[in-house]
Amino acid sequence: MKEKLQKIKEEAVRNIEASADLSRLNDVRVAILGKKGELTAVLKSMKDLLPEERPAFGQLVNDIRADIERKLEEAKAALEEKELMLRLEQEVIDVTLPAKSNRIGHRHPNTIALEEVERIFIGMGYEVVEGPEVELDYYNFEALNIPANHPAKDEQDTFYVNEEIVLRTQTSPVQVRQMEKGKLPIRMIAPGRVFRSDEVDATHSPSFHQIEGLVIDRHITFADLKGTLEAFARELFGEETNVKFRPHHFPFTEPSAEVDVTCFKCGGKGCRFCKGSGWIEILGCGMVHPRVLRMSGIDPEEYSGFAFGMGLERIALLKYEIDDMRLLYENDERFLRQF
Repeated sequence: MKEKLQKIKEEAVRNIEASADLSRLNDVRVAILGKKGELTAVLKSMKDLLPEERPAFGQLVNDIRADIERKLEEAKAALEEKELMLRLEQEVIDVTLPAKSNRIGHRHPNTIALEEVERIFIGMGYEVVEGPEVELDYYNFEALNIPANHPAKDEQDTFYVNEEIVLRTQTSPVQVRQMEKGKLPIRMIAPGRVFRSDEVDATHSPSFHQIEGLVIDRHITFADLKGTLEAFARELFGEETNVKFRPHHFPFTEPSAEVDVTCFKCGGKGCRFCKGSGWIEILGCGMVHPRVLRMSGIDPEEYSGFAFGMGLERIALLKYEIDDMRLLYENDERFLRQF
């Protein structure tokens, strides 16, 4: 029996020393010291010994168990240290490496263009005024000299909530609301989102942004309008920019004009960007119609004024030479990072 115990001990030591990891070491522990292990099986055979032999045999089994357990603990400590060193080696942190940079957002091209336009007009003494996007039909049309039977009120052109409420098609209603307050003189621009029933393509969208301006005071003339817009265009597009006014018609202004600027890409010589004309249209303008002034409670015999309006997206497309309006709304980071 002693020889068998010695053999179990020697085999246990060999297996312990051969264990490459903690899992294998635990298997050795179970195989030797577990409930069904070899040493436990030998201990159960004590019943076959004479009573006087049992104490010495029990002591021998306990000594061998203690030796094996000591070997197991030593092997476990060595394997744990080895695994720790390996993990430290694999998970090493190089503090000299640069940190991962945060992807910080920045202003949208529309926002950049809007802030530039606002900066120019605020420098001229204008204030920025905003108004509701869901507007009464009266302010969106009738107060702007657009009667009930006007083609602009067709449901194919305008989003109607009901007969009296629309999604505004322009920011001009903000001007009317400001005029109704009666606080004269007025020098304001009204930026904001507007809505029209347009198909989406490279130059149209059912939702876009406008910037409209209004000046009401005594002795305002078309010359004031022309000088203001020339100063604005040269500040926005460069000092070499020339401005051309073409006669046009808008219901809420009389006389009215479209404003072109020399192509800033070719300097007016003609190129693909300006379709060979040398000019690019940027906005519409005119002197406020006397009927519009009267409907807002302003005496057209005492006061006069001018108004103008431009598409914010158009300004952004021209300023940054973007050829498709849809790029502004697709949120493609490859495009937006360029600004």
